[in-house]
Amino acid sequence: MNFIFGKNFERATRIFDQGGVKRISGQSSGRSIFQVVGESRKKEEYLCFPEHYCSCYSFFYDVINRGEELCCKHQLAARLAASTRTCVDVKVSDEELALLLSKL
Repeated sequence: MNFIFGKNFERATRIFDQGGVKRISGQSSGRSIFQVVGESRKKEEYLCFPEHYCSCYSFFYDVINRGEELCCKHQLAARLAASTRTCVDVKVSDEELALLLSKL
């Protein structure tokens, strides 16, 4: 997997193993977004759609700007958690979800 995802795979598995992935879902709509913890001491939380977007700096720099990576470690961690059904599920109102999404 390292030849496909590079350095991000090991980092993503570390985030995944530490339970750093939440799926935030709107109660009525069922729409969801992932919130993934970063690895720095600050423990930032990034919002991401595993297939398309992450709010982290690496996504914009390595994936979008330079095209050197297929996705960032947060997207990979979200994919791992979703596929193994081990992410923490958080239900919020659709209004709260819309407010969270408006910050993107």
